[in-house]
Amino acid sequence: MQPALASPIVDRRAVISLFSRLRTASGQANPLPVYAELRSMGDVVPAPWGGYLITSYGLCDQVLRDKAWQVPDSAWRARQGDGTRWGARSSREMSRTMPALNGAQHTRVRRSVGNMFDRKTLPLLKISIGKTVEELLDRLTVELRNGEADFSAIVSEELPMSAIGGWLHLPSADYPLLRSLAHDQVFTQELLPSASQLARSDAATDQLEAYFRALVQERRRSPGDDPVSHWLRTWDELESDREAADEAVYLLALLVFLAAPETTSALLSTMMWLLLEHPLQMGWLRAHPQHIPEAVEEVLRYDSPNHVISRIAPADTTLAGVPIEKDRMVHLMVGAANHDPAHHIDPHIFDVRRKAGHLSFSGGIHYCLGAQLARLEATTLLTGVLRRLPGLSVSAAPVWAPRVGFRRIMELRITAS
Repeated sequence: MQPALASPIVDRRAVISLFSRLRTASGQANPLPVYAELRSMGDVVPAPWGGYLITSYGLCDQVLRDKAWQVPDSAWRARQGDGTRWGARSSREMSRTMPALNGAQHTRVRRSVGNMFDRKTLPLLKISIGKTVEELLDRLTVELRNGEADFSAIVSEELPMSAIGGWLHLPSADYPLLRSLAHDQVFTQELLPSASQLARSDAATDQLEAYFRALVQERRRSPGDDPVSHWLRTWDELESDREAADEAVYLLALLVFLAAPETTSALLSTMMWLLLEHPLQMGWLRAHPQHIPEAVEEVLRYDSPNHVISRIAPADTTLAGVPIEKDRMVHLMVGAANHDPAHHIDPHIFDVRRKAGHLSFSGGIHYCLGAQLARLEATTLLTGVLRRLPGLSVSAAPVWAPRVGFRRIMELRITAS
């Protein structure tokens, strides 16, 4: 299917209505009808608040892979003005982390970490994640004997925090606070955060900054065999100024932590919800566990943790016949693009046997650094659930956070027969 040569004339109020629907309980439970309406407006849709919405898989993939397209870095955010969401304290701090760096700055930081979850690291993590999964499923089993249990609270929220916290050698006593701060901080990365949400994000950012700066200084005083200590040694060779090295490591630690508990917990809860809603497919996976990795990819395609990725036009350009001005933001609606019928047959159908391509981990030079870790957690958990808990069912509709960009099931109540 060829993309349209130009975006149709779009009623601004119609687009606003669609995004309002995405924040409702029904919109969160099933955003696909909303995305279908959005795609029907064109491959490139003017956003009522400025910029453009990109709805097709092909165009989203094209922009993500094109190195010329920029991320909204600190310079771009400063140009938007202090009175905008981009001038918020939390936004300015996130603009200093690797996902918001362009060009040589991004390359330098990216090279300093290498492949964090490589063939040496992943097997070690697999052992610890496997142990944690067994402990969490033990706890879940006990809770299920009493009737209902909240899978999100008992498992999905705990596993990613344990995985990243253990890898960074953080005290387990700090996990509840850090997880809560991560949930608040993510508002600054939402598509349309409110003033109150930005205030919560700013407050969480202040606490996280203090925590991870203190962590860097602790590892500076007592280095060990952990990622933060390793990054310090690396940046001491890259920077003659120790304060600059410490700053770089603080930003790395902050980023790596924030990237884990929010998105991976969403993946785990969504995976369990979708499979319990499709018991025949869950039974098929139990008989064919070698296909668990493909099932995880289908979960990522069908309902990814992040539904929106933003990019900045580096120059005046054209997408699908629509002029895009230099410095204009485009929102890649990957939640909609992953259901583009021009790319997937029957995209509205959840099918664990599908060979699912998706954009859920972004693409190009900003491809998610933690993708392999998220996949490892999901496959390990699903393997354990299929082996140990054959009679699960959803006992109440999931409770979703009212977001557009970052999906989150806050509560997933299940029972066991």
